[in-house]
Amino acid sequence: MLQPSKAFLNGWAIDTAAPVDLNGSSSNDNYHPVFKAFLAGSFSGTFSTILFQPLDLVKTRLQNPTQHVVAATVNRMQPGMIAIFANIVRQEHIAGLWRGMVPSVARCVPGVGLYFSSLHWLKSKLGKETLGPMEAVTLGVLARTMSGVALIPITVIKTRYESGVYKYNSLSGALKAIYNGEGFRGLVCGLGPTLARDAPFSGLYLMFYTQTKQAIPKDWLQSPSTASLVHFSCGIVAGIAASLATNPADVLKTKMQLYPEKFPTAFSAAVYVHQTYGVQGYFKGAVPRMLRRTLMAAMAWTVFEEITRSIGLK
Repeated sequence: MLQPSKAFLNGWAIDTAAPVDLNGSSSNDNYHPVFKAFLAGSFSGTFSTILFQPLDLVKTRLQNPTQHVVAATVNRMQPGMIAIFANIVRQEHIAGLWRGMVPSVARCVPGVGLYFSSLHWLKSKLGKETLGPMEAVTLGVLARTMSGVALIPITVIKTRYESGVYKYNSLSGALKAIYNGEGFRGLVCGLGPTLARDAPFSGLYLMFYTQTKQAIPKDWLQSPSTASLVHFSCGIVAGIAASLATNPADVLKTKMQLYPEKFPTAFSAAVYVHQTYGVQGYFKGAVPRMLRRTLMAAMAWTVFEEITRSIGLK
């Protein structure tokens, strides 16, 4: 694929419908590259969040099954993914699979945008376009930590919305109820396990993603007919590996955010999970989470790669 000329390096690609000033003063040039990375990331996050929300809902219910769901499973002590899915559709209809959509969008859309813009800023400071394994892990961890800390209150609300344990009427109502009942600590509960889950995931994902891409012939990455498929495939490989490595932290995060009084620390949640479910308890919800995180991340990166190429960030 032809690379954009220097005159349009920070502007729109020549083949887009956006107006281009031949004197090099395109209106898109007025936007900072970090801001353009934020917009591209937010757009990719919106699409993938809405599409894969049902998998996140099922994952949360698997990690915290209600008594009604457990009773509905006749021959097994713990409900499986299909049983949870069927129970949601039966009790809440198809629309119930998108329960918690508002906090999910409020968290993921700016969260993905902040992640990609932070990553772009960090790469520019590093001064390297091609990252080594440890550089990719470090930048991924730092970028995710920055966005994770900023959006932890929305993460708490999202988890509670999806669990079915709490009955909030609105995002603002949930914020007010948590702050009035639990104070500031309630809005940041589970921050440790959240970062322990998301930061390593992003670091490992970026490492696997960049290293897999470097093993692919450059002709495939530059070809319009194969670039998107290659990016998506690299994302799938990276997502599976990173999801399995960080699922235990996701289980602890869910317990702490649903029952902050019972599990004030990650250690207390870990002891409970181990005593109640054994080692396999740390991988409850692993299948829907792996499906969602892998597909969502792969799609987000694919869309982001295409957008950034079209607006001249690459």
